Amino acid sequence: MSRVTVHLLRHGEVFNPDGVLYGRLPEFHLSERGRAMADMVAEHFAAQAADGAAPVYLVASPLTRAQETAQPTAAALGLEIVTDPRIIEAENHFEGLAMSKAELRKPKHWPYFVNPFRPSWGEAYAAQAERMLEAARDARRRAFELGGDGAQAIMVSHQLPIWATRRSAEGKPLWHDPRNRECTLASLTSLTFDGDDVVDVLYSEPAAVLLPGAATTPGA
Repeated sequence: MSRVTVHLLRHGEVFNPDGVLYGRLPEFHLSERGRAMADMVAEHFAAQAADGAAPVYLVASPLTRAQETAQPTAAALGLEIVTDPRIIEAENHFEGLAMSKAELRKPKHWPYFVNPFRPSWGEAYAAQAERMLEAARDARRRAFELGGDGAQAIMVSHQLPIWATRRSAEGKPLWHDPRNRECTLASLTSLTFDGDDVVDVLYSEPAAVLLPGAATTPGA
């Protein structure tokens, strides 16, 4: 079978001075630091290209922050950005709210905490992993068509869908403590496929030098 790597790239830091959970809200752009992160990821892939290992297919979530993160890599590698709604951020009841303890204590939110294993406040973890893996397998097939065995693809997505996908690929329970996600801004969760099967998962942070002081508000 053919081996192809699909890199799940989380977007860079977002300009979010009010600290809201922006979820699927439109027009949340990268911050200055976020643009620098996107540039650093592009440099990472350009260095791979110099060694003959450049990705041949680039996909991004339709949300502004993902598209902006993809742009420097598209320019560096001469790739078109293909937009795929299947890799969008997760739905979340708390979208648009500043996530303070006072806000979470309001009785109107209590029904959404009844099942943290699904979770009850948003899109099911299983649904996120399913749509992401479907998109990743399609990206794998397209990358193989373009580059053959050893080809690579990039999917620019969001923290929670990427984390749910990783846990699914590793055969782990999908429920988790959101504080323990290993998926920092502009990080890469790289899935190696043998045919349609994930046979390896690697994690890296090409923009690690820019993480100290970066925003920590998750998208979902």
